[in-house]
Amino acid sequence: MNIKTGDKVIVLSGSDKGKVGIVQKAFPKLNKVVVEGVNVHKKHKKGANGGEGTVLDMYCPIDASNVAILDPKTKKATRVHHKVVDGKKIRVNAKGESLEQK
Repeated sequence: MNIKTGDKVIVLSGSDKGKVGIVQKAFPKLNKVVVEGVNVHKKHKKGANGGEGTVLDMYCPIDASNVAILDPKTKKATRVHHKVVDGKKIRVNAKGESLEQK
């Protein structure tokens, strides 16, 4: 999985298609990510001891194949490749420009 926590991504499919958000959590073993402002569900919580209940917003994970990393220069979705520079493995976009944050 090429997506990490903190990456800015765009949703490619589903009801939130076209939305842009930052990855809050990544689950590489499940191939899922939680994106801020995407796939938000409401959870009704009952009040304790006759108290007032609340409605919470839950951010549910979506499949990593449904999001793509946003290229910082072109502001479009891009594919990610890996390249070794000075003995370190970095992520680059399809044109070979670095995606790592400085």
